[in-house]
Amino acid sequence: MSAEVLVVHRVARQTLARAVPTRLARPVIVVQIREQSLAHQDGLPKLPVPPLRQTCERYLAALEPLVSEEEINHTRKLMAEFLSSGGVGERLQKGLERRARKTENWLSDWWMQSAYLDSRMPIAVYTSPGMVLPQMHFQDCQGQMRFAAKLIAGVLDFKGMIDNETLPVEYLGGKPLCMDQYYQVLSSCRIPGPKKDTVVNHAIGKKPPTHITVVHNFQFFFLDVYNSDGTPLTVDQLYMQLEKIWNSSLQTNKEPIGILTSNQRNTWGKAYNNLIKDKTNKESVRAIQKSIFLVCLDAPMPRVSDEIYYSKVSAQMLHGGGSRWNSGNRWFDKTLQFIVGEDGSCGLTYEHAPAEGPPIVFLVDHVVEFMKKTEMVRTPMIPLPMPQKLRFNITPEIKKDIEKAKQNMNIMVHDLDVRVLNFSHYGRKYLKSCKMGPDAFIQMAFQLAYYRMYSVCCATYESASLRMFKLGRTEAIRTTSTDSLKFVQAMDDESKQNEEKMALLKKAINTHRDYTRMAIHGQAIDRHLLGLRMQSIEDLTTLPEIFMDTSYAVAMHFNLFTSQVGSKTDCFMCIGPMVPDGYGICYNPMADHINFAVTAFNSCEETNASKLTRFLEEALLDMKALLEQTPSK
Repeated sequence: MSAEVLVVHRVARQTLARAVPTRLARPVIVVQIREQSLAHQDGLPKLPVPPLRQTCERYLAALEPLVSEEEINHTRKLMAEFLSSGGVGERLQKGLERRARKTENWLSDWWMQSAYLDSRMPIAVYTSPGMVLPQMHFQDCQGQMRFAAKLIAGVLDFKGMIDNETLPVEYLGGKPLCMDQYYQVLSSCRIPGPKKDTVVNHAIGKKPPTHITVVHNFQFFFLDVYNSDGTPLTVDQLYMQLEKIWNSSLQTNKEPIGILTSNQRNTWGKAYNNLIKDKTNKESVRAIQKSIFLVCLDAPMPRVSDEIYYSKVSAQMLHGGGSRWNSGNRWFDKTLQFIVGEDGSCGLTYEHAPAEGPPIVFLVDHVVEFMKKTEMVRTPMIPLPMPQKLRFNITPEIKKDIEKAKQNMNIMVHDLDVRVLNFSHYGRKYLKSCKMGPDAFIQMAFQLAYYRMYSVCCATYESASLRMFKLGRTEAIRTTSTDSLKFVQAMDDESKQNEEKMALLKKAINTHRDYTRMAIHGQAIDRHLLGLRMQSIEDLTTLPEIFMDTSYAVAMHFNLFTSQVGSKTDCFMCIGPMVPDGYGICYNPMADHINFAVTAFNSCEETNASKLTRFLEEALLDMKALLEQTPSK
């Protein structure tokens, strides 16, 4: 390496000394990429605080299709009070603006706390999404281990880009996006607390972890995935190590210690403190928490028909199927858990606090592409040490905690209904050929399906990325609008001509597109309202009346909780509903088909995932018929 390059290297950032030069033939290029990567992150704009009056006006507009005239008039009065000169609104806004000047992102910490870490609900089903990959063709443990070995190698290849900071920067509309979330998903873990949780990232430090955790038959193993020279183990080496794990975990009479992580957070927090009192247990738990990621080698699921196969696999990814199946084969606090079943089912679940879906999808797409390559790496002949089994001493009290977690998990499993729809009639390509934005069109189909089922519309949440800003997380796109309501009401009105219905559909789609644009540019309403509420709590003042109003409760009760997770891979994500009487809907619009996963709780008499899925399919077909029957002008 020339003196000139070394100087540039030092200037770029001295802490990047762990460059692993043996793997990189042209270090000068890597340095340049790093400099760009660092400069890009530092140059990102800060998340703005939207103007107060603008948010209040947009909030009132969002309420129009959701509440009665009487309720909205009452809210208008409260809003006028809130906005009065020198009033509480102005004071809270100034506090938020001060916070924005002092911090890198005025929202990110508050969002992580309020959306995730303060929640006391179980993270399985309630906040952790599942992701399902296409079914693999293996049907035995050898195929399972070979696939898992390739998958591990693919994730380590991705990790190489993270370590060397050569991850390509993503762009949206020509603007670079914040890449911070990519650096939070490996070697991180959520830690339960008695009142609120924390997230620890072990990748940050002098000695980042070099091991993963593998769990099979409810037993956890520490598997070092790097050779002594810093190179990752080859696929063959990983396969041999997984075989050793498989053979030494054949007895199934072990306590499913991992099921403790599926409990309600306060309950798990108490059990956790009890568990780590024992030195051996504490060391084993720390090894899991510090690992780069977790691989779950699952027992085969009970056989089901092809029609419901993906619905059952989605449930496996969300919760593991219950205490008799694979729910004990998890550590739900771990940010990334890859799941490989002996029957060819595979996917992952991830703890949502450190990152949103897009970085996870990018990682999965990278791993899937990596696994398609034929491996030409020669495996070193050095014998590898036996992977270390993580021991747990189970006291009667811990045994009692496990039994309680089993019962709670089984209730949760029976309560969650998951329905997957592979809509094969058309996809993204067809909608673009009709000059329809695929996302907005699909969102209008959700509105139509829900309206036909309930004869009312509801508050609808669609996740939008704020990664255009430094440390940006998400904002809510509010799909339900006065225009979407007019469209769904007209769709089944026989007195309306197709031309009028089409005009209303286009107007609703344009309104959705405008709101999406506002959301990704930090000008939507939900995070600003959250900020004002949090500022009020921080100032120890009485909560303003607009936050205790019936209209606010209705606006924040998202019966439809939706998220587009676009992937190059023919996969889909699934997530539980946000509210007890709601639905969780994830969708992946592929070129010629669309993958949907719809969830609802069986304990709610008003919701039915199968029924909504049927209504959704009909809505998508009826909207296609409308496109084809209306002459384009």
